[in-house]
Amino acid sequence: MKTYHAKKLNIEVNGGCLSEVKPGFNEVKQDSLTMNIVQFPGNFLSKEHRIYFGIKRIADILLSVLAIIVLSPIFLLTGIAIKVESKGKIIYSQLRTGKNGKVFKIYKFRSMYQDAELLRFQLLDQNEMDGPVFKIQNDPRITKVGRFIRKTSIDELPQLINIIRGDMSIVGPRPLVVYETDQLSKHENLRHLVQPGLTCYWQISGRNDITFEEWIQLDFKYIKDMSLWTDIKIIVKTVGVVLLRKGAY
Repeated sequence: MKTYHAKKLNIEVNGGCLSEVKPGFNEVKQDSLTMNIVQFPGNFLSKEHRIYFGIKRIADILLSVLAIIVLSPIFLLTGIAIKVESKGKIIYSQLRTGKNGKVFKIYKFRSMYQDAELLRFQLLDQNEMDGPVFKIQNDPRITKVGRFIRKTSIDELPQLINIIRGDMSIVGPRPLVVYETDQLSKHENLRHLVQPGLTCYWQISGRNDITFEEWIQLDFKYIKDMSLWTDIKIIVKTVGVVLLRKGAY
């Protein structure tokens, strides 16, 4: 049996399953504690998946570099539009939670006015999402340019830098803000067993139109389904979702 220790996580790999010990869950009782078993067979131990992770890392770097080159005119035009409309930096950075609970700085095109994070506390009662995530469809902090780049997901493009740096992958559970992660249960934190990504099942399954519980279950589904074929299908479907602007705001 191997035990993996990470920030907020204490996970055991036993017989091809990942188990997280936490009082209060039901299912399997052991030594007066209750164990909640999440079946992720062999994903982190088999030779097949070690090869998968290696190929995925190479593909992440090559595809991200290519995307930055091809999309450089969009980067330039977006930067100019943001700077012309409102004061502030073109690129916005924020602390997010990555693999094994490691905190990293994520990059996005700024889509809000300056000091938007301070105004968030005044808008908490208008939150339209359940769980720890904060989202408002008609958020008054968002600029006109910001609304467009959010709808088209252009605001996420600087995360190609995060992918090259190794903070993220092209496909993987979307990284949450640190203060949102702090509100997750140990069970929900199992989503941090893998590298966060630019897109995943959540992105192609409704995004902000689904509940947080459904979001977490989609993350678990991805961890179970991980393969190059799964990643290719998600990337292809993401293109369609972005063009139709489904669930983005």
